[in-house]
Amino acid sequence: MSKYEALFSLAEFILPASFLDYFDVVDVQTQEESLHIYLDEQKVTPDEALKAVSKGFMDEVLIRDFPIRDRKVTLHVRRRRWFDPQTNKSLSRSLHLTADGTRYTKEFADALKKIFVVEESPAWNPNLRSKIATR
Repeated sequence: MSKYEALFSLAEFILPASFLDYFDVVDVQTQEESLHIYLDEQKVTPDEALKAVSKGFMDEVLIRDFPIRDRKVTLHVRRRRWFDPQTNKSLSRSLHLTADGTRYTKEFADALKKIFVVEESPAWNPNLRSKIATR
């Protein structure tokens, strides 16, 4: 096994499922209490526009993931901006990297839900009225 293959296997173990299918690790920085992993989307043309041209990256998005060795893990993700000259439209690949309504990876959000007791309760009914007048 080459050094590259060994590091790739380690990255597959550390990063969320399917991240390495679409992203390359471009940098890793450690601080006292945190680990920052920088990922850039691979330069693979989206299926819906085979003639599209890469026009750089969108703004970086921060995503939280499982802690590693007592350090918070933050993924710095940059997605590519594509331009399709045939349609004159900008586009990007549709990837669902986080749990809905969060900045957490899906796996991390699922683990947090399992840790905490989540009680589903019906919505508050605004039609409830008190018999006592408040005036």
